[in-house]
Amino acid sequence: MTEDFKRKAKNFLLLDIETVSSYGSYDQLPERMQKLWDKKALILKKGDESVSNADLFYDRGAIYSEFGKIVCIAFGAFYWNEKDELAFKTSSFSSDDEVQLLLQFKALIEKYPADQLVLCAHNGKEFDFPFLCRRMLVHCIEIPKALQITGKKPWEVLHQDTMDLWKFGDYKSYTSLDLLAAVLDVPGSKNEMSGDQVTKVYYEENDLAKISRYCREDVVVLAQLYLRLNCFKQVAAENITKSRELAVGCQTSAIGATQ
Repeated sequence: MTEDFKRKAKNFLLLDIETVSSYGSYDQLPERMQKLWDKKALILKKGDESVSNADLFYDRGAIYSEFGKIVCIAFGAFYWNEKDELAFKTSSFSSDDEVQLLLQFKALIEKYPADQLVLCAHNGKEFDFPFLCRRMLVHCIEIPKALQITGKKPWEVLHQDTMDLWKFGDYKSYTSLDLLAAVLDVPGSKNEMSGDQVTKVYYEENDLAKISRYCREDVVVLAQLYLRLNCFKQVAAENITKSRELAVGCQTSAIGATQ
């Protein structure tokens, strides 16, 4: 573990979001949005008419910020415990009310210095970060400076992306968090559910708590994967804390960031 990493860890926040289709079914979409989804579906189906536009919306609407919404944001931070051992703590926000959820997350990251906060996610540059910004814009929520990249030089954007670290400039393929964790012998998180089940669990099982647990587990995997990609020692299981929901207005030290 380098001294540089220990210094940066104070302002290093790892995160993962869970998204669902904006409505429980295609039929619930406003007529204007139905027509626009139909156009989108033509491209997605690539001539395969075996899948209906309605089924496609239910299965894939969640991955598009125009047709999906965020229901959970999990986050975590490294710190050093009283024995000077590397530790990690994760928590989450979840809500049926996307506005409240985004405001909670905005309040959290604005507790960090905007010019020093490093946000890390898997495929974050292509999914998590832009999805967060677009949904904030939909609700007219001011985007935190730490998420703003317009007009910034590449070296001024502090975002980290574990998939980006793995690609080494190769943009031909997507490598999932679970696959990369398996390749690098990092324990996975797919015991209770998987990402393609989130919309079903949300609308059919009404189990937001289950989604939140899954999201927090993914942040733990992300943290261990980040360490592995830098050839650092993994956090010992006994030094990982998985707390539940974090109230608005909490101090960042509550998730271990300022140790």
